[in-house]
Order: sequence, then C-alpha cells, then structure tokens
Amino acid sequence: MKAKTMVGDSKKVSRSELVDLLNQDLSREYQAIIGYVVYSQVIKGAEFMNIAGELAKHAAQELGHALIIAEQIDYLGGMPTVAAKNVRTSEKATEMLQFDLDNETETIRNYRERVRQCEELAEYAMSEQIRQILIDEQDHQIALATALGKSVPTPGKAL
Repeated sequence: MKAKTMVGDSKKVSRSELVDLLNQDLSREYQAIIGYVVYSQVIKGAEFMNIAGELAKHAAQELGHALIIAEQIDYLGGMPTVAAKNVRTSEKATEMLQFDLDNETETIRNYRERVRQCEELAEYAMSEQIRQILIDEQDHQIALATALGKSVPTPGKAL
C-alpha cells in the first residue's frame, strides 16, 4: 500500500515512493515549460506585454527545474517520466495566467512536502536542491498573482 502524500500527512515515504512522487513533480515541470512557452507567445494586450516576457523567462527556469528533478530521480534509481501533465489553454489572457498561478501554487505545496519527505529519508542534499527550486516557484507565483492583481495564494501547510 502506498503512503498518502497529502500535505500535512506525516507518514514516511519509501525511496521508491519518493521516485513516484518526484516523477509527478517532473510531469508538472514539463507542464509548466509547455504552458509558459505557449502562453508567452499567445498572450495579447498592452497590459500583458511585460508579463509575456516574464513567462518566457519562467519557461527556461522550469527547464532547469526539470533537469534537477530528473537527476534526483536517477540518483534514487528511478527512470524519469516523459509525460507532461495536461496544459490548459484559453483565448483569455487572464484565464491563462490564472491557470499558471494555480499550477504554481500546487507545485509549491508539493515541493514543500517533498522537502519534508527527503529529510525524513536523510536525503538532505536533495531537500536543498528542492528548496532552491522553491525559491523560483515562489517568485513565479508572486509575478503571476501581481499580474492578475491578486494576493499570493496560500499553497497549504508550511514545513
């Protein structure tokens, strides 16, 4: 039986379960890369000119995250996934930005949990790698919330 992975769940995961969870994270990174590439090119309107450029930068950062997560999966003896999570699109710029904001919030919630799980397995270097990714993800979240004129959402229970 697999360990539950919801935020706040205190059940320790095995190394193989961590591989599965990191592969889910990797699928979200692929989703983010695709989303940011597409959104940065199709967002229209003067009010979104600056954010379109930021989204292109985010795509490059997400690729870096994907490489780090794939490396960690390999380190744990797993095979990195090749499947991306579904990318939602819209004709409306604000909807696309909201999709990104929702995805970043979910990613932050999951990475906070991954840090805890890595540390429970004494994988401290891996937890530090993920903490560094979290810095970028939170910057993305702030930029998206600001572009939408919203407060930064709370991703869930902190570490």
